[in-house]
Amino acid sequence: MASNRPAPEAPSRSIGSFDSSSVPDAAPLNGEWEEWNPTEESVRPVRGRHRVAKQRGGLARSSTVLGVGVIAAVGAGGMATAQDKPAVSISLPDVVTDNLPDVESLPGIGSLVSDDSDSGSGEGGTADSGVATASLTGTPAADAAGQQSGGADAGEALRARILQQAEQQQASADAEAKAAAETAAAEQAAAEAKAQATAAEKQAAEEKAKAEAAAKAEAAAEAKAAEEKRQAEQAGSWSLPTSSYTITSTYGQAGNMWSSGYHTGLDLAAPTGTPAKAVHGGTVKSAGWSGSYGYRIVLELEDGTEVWYCHLSSMTVGAGQKVGTGETIGRVGATGNVTGPHLHLEVHTAGGEGIDPLAWLRGKGLTV
Repeated sequence: MASNRPAPEAPSRSIGSFDSSSVPDAAPLNGEWEEWNPTEESVRPVRGRHRVAKQRGGLARSSTVLGVGVIAAVGAGGMATAQDKPAVSISLPDVVTDNLPDVESLPGIGSLVSDDSDSGSGEGGTADSGVATASLTGTPAADAAGQQSGGADAGEALRARILQQAEQQQASADAEAKAAAETAAAEQAAAEAKAQATAAEKQAAEEKAKAEAAAKAEAAAEAKAAEEKRQAEQAGSWSLPTSSYTITSTYGQAGNMWSSGYHTGLDLAAPTGTPAKAVHGGTVKSAGWSGSYGYRIVLELEDGTEVWYCHLSSMTVGAGQKVGTGETIGRVGATGNVTGPHLHLEVHTAGGEGIDPLAWLRGKGLTV
C-alpha cells in the first residue's frame, strides 16, 4: 500500500522567526506576525495526497489509516475468519505523534478542527477522540459481531439450502424408483397377461382340435350308421333268391357244357321244391317254358333290370303279376338242360346286357 506523505508543517507562535516567502500574501500587522489564513488556492491538496491532522489523544484521522485498521482487523480470511478474531486497536508510534505540531497551532487549521470538534462533540467537547477511538477500536469489534451474526445467518442459509437440495435429490430418487417400480410392475403384468393369453389360445386351439376330432368321429359314426341303416334297409328290401343252397357254377366260367362256351349265370344247387323268391319288388314279365332253361320266370324291376329264374319245377305266378320282396314265385327243379336240381339265376340290365349275378346280389347288401 502506498503511504501518504504528510502536509508541510506550519510554523507555530513559539517559533521566533518566520519566513514570509513560504506563505503567500502574508504581511505583519503592528510589527507582529498574525495567524495565517490560507485561501482555497493555497490549501488545494495535491492529487493523490491526503492531509493528516493531529487529533486529541494522538490518533490520526486519515481515512487511509482507518482502512489499514479495518484490513488488519478483518484479515485475508474474509468474513468467516474475522468472527473469531478480537478487536484490534491501532495507534501511531510516539515518535511520530510527538514530532507532529499541535493542530491548533496551525494557522487556519485549528479553527477548522475546533469547529469540527465542537459540532461533533456535543457535551464535554471530546467527540473527536471518541469518534477516533470508536472508528479505530470500536468498529472492528462491532463489525466482528455483525460479521459473526451474518456468518451464522449465512451458515444457516447454506445449511437450509443443502438440506433442501438433499430433499429434492431424495424426492427425485424416490420418484425415479417409483417410476421404475411401476414400469417393472407394468411389464410383469403385460408378460403375465401375454402368458395367460397364450395359454388361453393354446387351450382354445386344443379344445377346437378336440371338438373337430369329436365332430369328425361323430360324422364318421353317423355316416357308418347311415350306411348300416341303408344296407339294412336295402337288405330288408332285397332278398336271396333261395335258401339251403350250394354254389356250383359262377358267371363266366368256361366249359363245353354251355352252348356259348361259358356259363352265363349263377347256379345255386338246392333240393327240388325249395322255394324260389323274388329278390325285389317288381312285375312278372313272363312265366313259362323256355327250351334249355326249362320253366323260367322273368321278373322286371322298377329300373328295368331283369332277373331270370330257370330250371323251375313249378311256377306260382303269371305274367303281369306284381310281387314283393321275398315273395315265393316258384320252386327249384331240374327241368331243361340240367345235370341235377338247381336254380340257374341270370341278371340282365335294362339294355339287355348280362352281368355277374353274384356281384350284383352282394352290391345289394346280400351275403351270398
